[in-house]
Amino acid sequence: MPFSRESLDQARRRLRAAGQEHVLSFVDRLTDAQRGALVQQVEGLDLESLPALVDRYVRRKESYHLPEGLAPAPYYPRDPRSTQRPWDASRSRRAGEALLREGAVGVFTVAGGQGTRLGYDGPKGAFIGGAVTGKSLFACIADWIIAAEKRYGRPVPWAIMTSPLNHHATVAYFNEHAFFGLEERDVLFFSQGVLPSLDMETGRLLLSSQGEIATNPDGHGGSLRALHHSGAIAEMKRRGVRHLSYTQIDNPLCRAIDPVFIGLHASAEDSSGEMSSKMVPKTDPGEKVGVFCTAGGKVQVIEYSDLPRDLGEQRDERGGLRFNAGSIAIHMIGVEFVERLNAGGGFGLPLHRAEKKVPFVDLATGARVDPPKPNAVKLEAFVFDAIPMARSSIIYETDRVEEFAPIKNADGADSPATSARIQTLRAARWLESRGVVVPRNPYGEPDCTLEINPITAMDPSDLDPARLPPEIPRGERMAF
Repeated sequence: MPFSRESLDQARRRLRAAGQEHVLSFVDRLTDAQRGALVQQVEGLDLESLPALVDRYVRRKESYHLPEGLAPAPYYPRDPRSTQRPWDASRSRRAGEALLREGAVGVFTVAGGQGTRLGYDGPKGAFIGGAVTGKSLFACIADWIIAAEKRYGRPVPWAIMTSPLNHHATVAYFNEHAFFGLEERDVLFFSQGVLPSLDMETGRLLLSSQGEIATNPDGHGGSLRALHHSGAIAEMKRRGVRHLSYTQIDNPLCRAIDPVFIGLHASAEDSSGEMSSKMVPKTDPGEKVGVFCTAGGKVQVIEYSDLPRDLGEQRDERGGLRFNAGSIAIHMIGVEFVERLNAGGGFGLPLHRAEKKVPFVDLATGARVDPPKPNAVKLEAFVFDAIPMARSSIIYETDRVEEFAPIKNADGADSPATSARIQTLRAARWLESRGVVVPRNPYGEPDCTLEINPITAMDPSDLDPARLPPEIPRGERMAF
């Protein structure tokens, strides 16, 4: 951005009014280009709201209050014949497939993260996802879209939210891989917003360099604002898309296109078609996943750390956990719902506070400091906080082996190794249902590594026994 003294003076006035004039401590040491970039960054910040944020999240550390009348959220069981809540899955599938044939469904993926925790220098979506093929996490979702386009004969636009950290690298990665066989015009990239990182003691904006304010992505909750502000939601609407399948990038087993879930979201009598969610039953009370609950007639997610232990350990009459509906960050979102949330420019989800280590510039010396302990407050929004804003919201139970194999860590839980194991379990289940013999070890787990591409089969019934081997050799690595 070209530098001008007038724009700098205006930035100084705004910073002074917010008590943040220290941001310009080193402005005289900067080049005109660096000054222009800093002024542009200041212009993009909502400084007028900053004093209230500092008071609420830094000085007071606002505590969480559990809603009154909290109860477990009802959900549609995975088995539609369940006596718990029988429902017509075939009807939902037909409704979902009709929407896909109309071209009324798009995919929305949150992919702003880097692969740092995985030891990978690049966008997380470019990290290995396929258990056998080694294809990337982006390619895993692309294959679902390709499979749906082939089956239903209509384009499925894909909106991808990046971040300032990886936007250009993500676009370059897609170009390098020829958009994985998708039409380039059907892939929409946009970057999420950022929020400033605040000094934990003073509430001051931290500087990451002498000419740059330290910021952090505003969380996956910022995605609904970014969808609107970027023009992506208007483009989806122009194309006739009415519903978005929301996914996060770290789960290679996620069904980016699920006709049953789409139809249930759009046509169930108790759904407004605004925001619906998938759940898996919790494995134990201490599992670190949010829990779907109801309060005041609204569905909401309570973070695992906010659910009191006595509630989390309660059992129902069958001996299962009473609060058992674990959130796995898979949703259907109505396009009109996103427009409504952003109407008038007043949309804002509640912010969540986190204490983090953030490198900063010492104002006295101008030197960079790498703090040994958390020194900053980062604020972010969570997409599940939009659920209570829907007129009515439904939840659909899925199976972990069928749809939840996240890759978050380099090793241990939720790692590439555990994801490959779950991908293999699902593939073995599908193959065995079609008559293929899968070798098992003494613990009953598949003694092989398997992967099924959704282009080959979106469901077990898509697998043609005539095209399958009669059995899988022990220790073999096979992709279908």
